Amino acid sequence: MRKIGELYQSGDWKGEKHVPVIHVSERANKGDLIEVSVNIGEEISHPNTQEHYISWIKLYFHPEGAKFPVEVGNYNFNSHGEQDIYTEPYITTKFKVEKSGILYATSYCNIHGLWENSKELEVE
Repeated sequence: MRKIGELYQSGDWKGEKHVPVIHVSERANKGDLIEVSVNIGEEISHPNTQEHYISWIKLYFHPEGAKFPVEVGNYNFNSHGEQDIYTEPYITTKFKVEKSGILYATSYCNIHGLWENSKELEVE
């Protein structure tokens, strides 16, 4: 039996339209409000049609020395053409941390499955 972690795909977001792209300053100060944006299809647009869409994005932060990451947010995209409304898989959130760590973004495409990406965040 495969573990769920084995089902996640990744790649260079500049050449793969399903990889979550994480935008955040590489450095922050302890206690500062950190703004993070995550989107899918930055370089190559994801279609986002009734037939092919991103269902959700999840953002996690794993502080240095911590056993587990913390879920920062879970963002669902529910409109895939109903009454000609199409959601774009793009989120922005803010949070505070006291330690450096790694941001993980995961997403789900209804046709191409689970995707992931990560980015280090240095906190001084």
